[in-house]
Amino acid sequence: MCQLLGMNCNVPTDITFSFEGFRRRGGQTDQHADGWGIAFFETDGWRVFLDPLPSATSPVADFVRSYPIKSRNVIAHIRKATHGEISLANTHPFRRELWGQEWVFAHNGNLASFSYAGQRFMSIGNTDSEQALCFILDRLASKFQRTPELAALEETFSECCQALSSHGTFNCLLGMNDVLLVHCSTDLHYLVRQAPFSIAHLADADIQVDFAKHTAPRDRVAIIATQPLTDNEQWTALGKGEVALFRNGERISPAHAS
Repeated sequence: MCQLLGMNCNVPTDITFSFEGFRRRGGQTDQHADGWGIAFFETDGWRVFLDPLPSATSPVADFVRSYPIKSRNVIAHIRKATHGEISLANTHPFRRELWGQEWVFAHNGNLASFSYAGQRFMSIGNTDSEQALCFILDRLASKFQRTPELAALEETFSECCQALSSHGTFNCLLGMNDVLLVHCSTDLHYLVRQAPFSIAHLADADIQVDFAKHTAPRDRVAIIATQPLTDNEQWTALGKGEVALFRNGERISPAHAS
């Protein structure tokens, strides 16, 4: 199946270190070679790069790696196709507008018995993943007239994920502005880097970074990945059916979020 990568920060941060390890799983250190994509939230919109080529050899991935775009919210995906042909239209992450804001989504899994024609939101490609996004956004649009409070957003997102998980494996990332919603069906891990910062070493390449030399004391960065990207840091595994919401580089309780 596919693999996911997310980053959520309290200050604009580049993802080049994590992306360097992650992209290698797209055809070099792993078999997810059926396309890839990455989205960066910047101010009022998302900058999105998509390529149906393997991320390990994609010229677009080379460009993203060499161009340290700073963002507070990032979603990336490398694809192992199970639903739909290899094409640009079927390449994650997918994006849609709701309540005047862009939503970005990526999915890892296979919803074998799921099909959704859509109401306001309809698929362009033919993946179960894009249909799942349309299902979630249709539910949100029918329940709320405007962007809800985070607690209500997380609750409805969780209900949608439970419904979708009944059709198969549904690990996903859903981003809106500086908020990152996460659902784990089988495999998702996260860590939060904050002071005191230390050296991190990639699991997929002999590359390390001393974050103490590249960060300020107040910086905080949450990294979410299907499988841990580093081999010398403590990653937390999310449980089956668990939902998490990240904002400002930390996992928060929406009921207490401002």
